[in-house]
Amino acid sequence: MDFMADRLGDGRQFPLLNVLDDFNREGLGMEVDFSLPTERVIRSLDRIIEWRGKPGSIRVDNGPEYISAKLMEWAEKRGIAIQHIQPRQPQQNAYIERYSRTVRHEWRNQYIIKTIEEAQDFATQWLWTYNNDRPSMGISGIKPAQKLKMAA
Repeated sequence: MDFMADRLGDGRQFPLLNVLDDFNREGLGMEVDFSLPTERVIRSLDRIIEWRGKPGSIRVDNGPEYISAKLMEWAEKRGIAIQHIQPRQPQQNAYIERYSRTVRHEWRNQYIIKTIEEAQDFATQWLWTYNNDRPSMGISGIKPAQKLKMAA
């Protein structure tokens, strides 16, 4: 998981939560809003787990969203290990860092977004394209959704 920040055309800042599957580099979720507190992160993760199943672990940085007691309690109840990378060592979470860079270059820096709803629409559309239409060189030039089907 990774958080990014962006701004609407009127200057208001908003966070964007990215969730990525390390196995097939598939984007599992992109959450956009003016505030993404721990409770919202947990709701997003619960939705992803309902859809894809429970991961053994989730790798995160040391941001306040990831070190909260609520998230740690949520993970413990579900038997999910939270793996924190070392401070100032983003290479320990290289897949999500690369993915976030791709998000930035392929859609966030391309448009002036006027509303939070428009930002979520862009995120949803881009995520589908990324997973289903775009070959990933990190997984031998196949699409993330394709790799998952091949592994099944």
